[in-house]
Formats: sequence, structure tokens, C-alpha cells
Amino acid sequence: MHTIRSTILGCGSYLPERILDNAELAHRLDTSNDWIVGRTGIRQRHIAADGELTSDLATHAARRALESAGIGADAVDLIVVGTSTPDDTFPATATRVQAKLGMTRGFAFDLQAVCSGFVYATAVADNFIRMGQARTALVIGAETYSRILDWTDRGTCVLFGDGAGALLLRAADDAGAAGTPRGANGGAEPVPGGGMGANLPRGILSTHLHSDGRFRDILYVDGGPSATRTVGFLRMSGKEVFRHAVASLAAVAEEAVAANGLTLGDIDWLVPHQANIRILEGVARKLGLPAERVITTVDQHANTSAASIPLALDVASRDGRLKPGNLVLMEAIGGGLTWGAALARW
Repeated sequence: MHTIRSTILGCGSYLPERILDNAELAHRLDTSNDWIVGRTGIRQRHIAADGELTSDLATHAARRALESAGIGADAVDLIVVGTSTPDDTFPATATRVQAKLGMTRGFAFDLQAVCSGFVYATAVADNFIRMGQARTALVIGAETYSRILDWTDRGTCVLFGDGAGALLLRAADDAGAAGTPRGANGGAEPVPGGGMGANLPRGILSTHLHSDGRFRDILYVDGGPSATRTVGFLRMSGKEVFRHAVASLAAVAEEAVAANGLTLGDIDWLVPHQANIRILEGVARKLGLPAERVITTVDQHANTSAASIPLALDVASRDGRLKPGNLVLMEAIGGGLTWGAALARW
């Protein structure tokens, strides 16, 4: 019996041209570069231009992922966009991306799990592939959080930025069926390397999702079609989010490695949601992982919600840190509360 799994063919990202640094924010608010960096680790963020939509960011990232894999949009039969800042209430932003890519087959939809959106979207796409209902999938995290921020609230507006990232997945089976990508593109054969992970196949190994709606009110946007008919602003209880984030992210990381018969020592890279440097450092300490094994981009991108993990993956892939055969643990927590992890062999 052949086991179908999702291999990783490529990744891509996109950041809006405009950069908003802390010095500019300090002119607007009662804050400073030292205050922002000391509490968040953030030095700058990218801001979408007037008229630049979440679908635009997502499409740029998707095209770059396709280019990195050397395949066309006509090979894609599934697009899942993780976003909490869609272009419109409906239809799905993913269908607009589908049209912009010129993809006329398959299906596309949005998924809303706030900052956990990319991990949730990866899990959904992986399950479609494992069930044989899709062969090639674009998983995208894309956000324009600058549109839902109260720019007079220094406790929230300094934390977020805009951006998009994409991962391209394709079905393969462990028997190396005809048409299955092999070798550098995600083959079934092991890649030489140390640790238990060297014997695991490439691709998405497992995903682990959680939510607890009792904590909805510690991170939310105060508006929407059903409630007020107008979109409000992001509201957050920072201390409560921090408390839940460190404990939940550490627990789901341990859950993911245990499910695959591994230990945290087998992980080459932890790629967490880039929420806040204090959360990243707190999780790493709790897991006993050194900082040099954690991909960190929050200083340059700020918190880009569902886009933060694929943005970080693309940065690490392009600068050479992320190598074929590496074991990569992705994890995120977001409003809901939602949280989850995805373990992959690159």
C-alpha cells in the first residue's frame, strides 16, 4: 500500500515597497525606537500602498513560489489562502488570486485562523493531498494588517506589518510512483544526515491544530458584517496573549516531535510565528533550543499574522540556511485562540 504525502516544491514571498521604521512612528506616537525594540524586537515593517490589496500581495508571493519550483499555474489544482484581512467580505480572496494567476481548474478558498492561518492552511491542503482530492497546492499566508490598526494605539500599531508568503506542495508516494518528484524536489529517498530525522521522507510529516474559544476576547477585531457592519480595529490584551502563547507553542512543538518519534534535538530549524521577540525567546527557552536554530525575521517584518511563517521560510531558503533534508518545525498562535504546528522535512 502506497502512502500519499505532500512534498515541498518551492516557496516565495512578497513585501510591499513602503517601509515604516520606528523613527517615523516615534514622530506620530508617544514611543521611541528603544521602547519598541526593547519590548518587541521590531525595527521596521512594510505597509501596503493605497489600492494594494491582500490578493495582490498573495499573487506576487504565489508567482515567486511557482518560479522557484519551475512550474506553471496550470499545474495547480488547489489554492488555500490563510488571511484575516480579505479583500472583501466575499467572495474569497483565494478566488481572486486564482484568476490573477490564470488558473482555470481546481478550486480555491480562504481560511481564517488569524496568526495561525498558515499552519491551518497547510494542514488543510496536506489533508486534501493525502486524500487524493488535490495533487498540487499553493498554500498562502497574506495580510494587510495596516488596514485594521488603530494608529493612535501604541500598544498594537507598532507590532504589525503587511506581507505575503507561499508554499507549493505536490503529492508524492513513498514508493516513487510515476511522476513523483524525487531528489532535490522532494523524493522519497532519505537524505544523508544525522539524527532520527534522516530516515523520514521529505515533505509534510504531520500537522497539529488546536483552538479554545474561551479566550476569544484577548485578541480580536471589534467589528464585522454580522455585528456592526463596519470593520473595527485590532484589540489585544498583550500580557494574556504572551502567557498563553509561550505555554501553548511549547506544548504543540513537543506534540509534533513526539508524534514522529523524534526529540527536539532532532529539529534543525524552529520557524515560529513572528509575533514578538519576547515570545520567540520564551518558547525557545522553554524548549531548550538555542537561538541559532530559530528563524527570526520579526525585526524586519514585524508581525504579519498568517504571512509571517512563509515569509520567514522564504528568507531562510534564499539565504541558504534552510537546506534540503532539514527538519523544520513551524508553529503559530493567533486570535480565537487558535494554535498549531506543522513538522516538515525540507
